[in-house]
Amino acid sequence: MSRPVLTAAETRVAEDRLIAAGTGADQLMARAGAGLARAALALAGPLPALVCCGPGNNGGDGYVAARWLREAGLDVMVAALGAPSSGAAAAARAGWDGPVVPLDRAAPRPLLIDALFGTGLSRPLALPVAATLARLMAGAQATVAADLPSGVDTDSGALLGAELPFDMTVAMGALKPAHLLQPAAGLCGRLVVAEIGLAAGDRTQELAAPRLPPPGAGDHKYSRGLVAVIGGAMPGAARLAAVAAARAGAGYVRLIADTPANLPNAIVRQGWDEAALADPRIAAIVAGPGLGRDGIARRRLDAACAAGRPLVIDGDALHLLPRTRPAPPLTVLTPHEGEFVARFGDLPGSKLDRARAAAMRAGAVIVFKGADTVIAAPDGRAAIAPPASPWLSTAGTGDVLAGAIGTLLARGLAPFAAAGAGVWLHASAAARLGPAFIADDLAAAIGGVAGEAGR
Repeated sequence: MSRPVLTAAETRVAEDRLIAAGTGADQLMARAGAGLARAALALAGPLPALVCCGPGNNGGDGYVAARWLREAGLDVMVAALGAPSSGAAAAARAGWDGPVVPLDRAAPRPLLIDALFGTGLSRPLALPVAATLARLMAGAQATVAADLPSGVDTDSGALLGAELPFDMTVAMGALKPAHLLQPAAGLCGRLVVAEIGLAAGDRTQELAAPRLPPPGAGDHKYSRGLVAVIGGAMPGAARLAAVAAARAGAGYVRLIADTPANLPNAIVRQGWDEAALADPRIAAIVAGPGLGRDGIARRRLDAACAAGRPLVIDGDALHLLPRTRPAPPLTVLTPHEGEFVARFGDLPGSKLDRARAAAMRAGAVIVFKGADTVIAAPDGRAAIAPPASPWLSTAGTGDVLAGAIGTLLARGLAPFAAAGAGVWLHASAAARLGPAFIADDLAAAIGGVAGEAGR
């Protein structure tokens, strides 16, 4: 099931609504602190604990967690960075009658809980504070961050003066963009959400496993979807897209290209003919992998756009697509960072903000690829994929993704759902392969995970 993702501002609004409905701020803090303590205990067991508490509500969560852990029988010490600055945090501090030391005088303990700064930090973490936290973490056996690791920007995932990796991060009420956007996502470790009663919407979600119905007894190759892949200057890229489309579950894949390719016999090869795209049985077209950027490539892309079929535009085609008009209906664009900037310019904001703006501008679903892939729709919906294998950073893996998304469009999924399911299959296949694979391996592995998603 997808988990909602809230920005800092959205989190404040959700909390304010809960408080307006009668839930006190101290009740929210009690729920958050208890959730933090339970998650830390489940991770580390009954180790002697040091809870580092900041002056804000994040620190208040820490005081509640300290009290909860001590009541569970743990030996707990609190290290405080100043006095509480909010009423709820002050009440939580008053409820802790155990030992407290200044943060800079604290000694390491086996379990370290960072409740210094959570959601909403906007300035760099002070160097002495960062150095002290790093020292205490180095002496711990298990480290847990309350809501977010101290020293990251909630909405962008940028680092604010610290790069401290945790074993676990306990998100309060909902995930935040920084839990999934790099580089902060790489610091969070295992992600756990402590439920505190927030009513979070579905505008932004963490990408989850899709449900792909398997073929039925009445299905045939055309009902399962005919995917046409357009080849061009680099036939190997189109071949990868075609193989991935077939492995992802298409009933029929046709590679339309001038250069013969070494393909499985099940994939039909056809020389380039614009009229071939008029075949009414074609359910989706993939254009861009290895297409080239010359006049021939541009004419082929124009033909694909005019065909009126669901369309994946990748690679070279992203550079050829006219910027002055929206993409054709039912289109998915799949840029990496360089292609994104070339197509849309240097848009402001976080990766999530940029993907949303590009989707609205293009009138198409955007798959903004990378270690933190973001999928955005023109209507404002977005999904952020969990961190994927760094071994995907090799030539051809984007072609594989384009082919997989093409199949999911051909099977009748709407563009946003097809894009998300394709990203999930792609990442899952990479995880199954482990280290040091190549794109050919990835295309072959798509079939296994697609089959599992259809069970």
